[in-house]
Amino acid sequence: MAKTVGVTMSERVVAGLIEDHKIVGDLRHYPENVDDTEGLIELPADALCELICKCVLQLVPSGADIAAVGVAMPGIVKDGVIEDSPNLQQLKGAHVADNVRAGLKARGLNSKVSVFNDADAIAAGVAATRKQLDRLVRVWTIGNGIGYGRFPYAEGPWEGGHMVVTLDPKENYCGCGGKGHMEGIMGHRAMRLRFLDLEPDEIFAAAKKGDRRCVEFVELWHRALAATTASQIHLEGPGRFYYTGRDIQRLDLTRLKAYLYEMVKMSPLQSYTVEVLPEDSTVAVIGAGAAAEMVNK
Repeated sequence: MAKTVGVTMSERVVAGLIEDHKIVGDLRHYPENVDDTEGLIELPADALCELICKCVLQLVPSGADIAAVGVAMPGIVKDGVIEDSPNLQQLKGAHVADNVRAGLKARGLNSKVSVFNDADAIAAGVAATRKQLDRLVRVWTIGNGIGYGRFPYAEGPWEGGHMVVTLDPKENYCGCGGKGHMEGIMGHRAMRLRFLDLEPDEIFAAAKKGDRRCVEFVELWHRALAATTASQIHLEGPGRFYYTGRDIQRLDLTRLKAYLYEMVKMSPLQSYTVEVLPEDSTVAVIGAGAAAEMVNK
């Protein structure tokens, strides 16, 4: 199979050379310090595109034939343009595909470049690595923001993290400014705003010790995820849902299943399954590369 390069950007940039849906050699990371989760927030869009070019060129051997470069980023992506990205706001309006393509060409690498939503890339990566390219794959990613990924790709914004799960007008913690959003409950940034005296990990630890305020919030957190999953089941049908991301350790799958059982009652829709995947950046990298190869065949 042709070689591709996959790049994913969320809290960090991770890039890899891919062949036959497997990573070839080592991944490239920026920032290199894994604990630095805010290294990209202050970088302007042009600098981020230059960073992507640098990572790609570090991976591509001299004279290599690269079929395509796939770049996965948070936000609404259309025709290589980031239309909006609440968690990396400097990307709004950025022509990422054109800028990366031009940057690589100026350095002697003339490759096709495609840009995808980062959660969609994870869904494509799950499909590719599990040999499920002929199936519908749906993924929720839990981190600073909440992403919803779908494979195969279908036209639309698919900003599942901004689905409305409550009509309470006081629920206004979402980074996009909307009220009642799932991300306004579950997102890392949103939890820090809600609990100014506790970090997110401390909230879940306190809930285990019986702190009433934290217990009630952890219930709300799980119900929000169950509600959005149930909504997708009612819209697109049952099937397998995967949950992953930087903060996936907070998810109690047994509790989630109990809430889903309360929400999905029509028997033809009850054949869904849910599975937790440990966070693995290689899955998104492979997915970005695989999706780019499919788009550019």
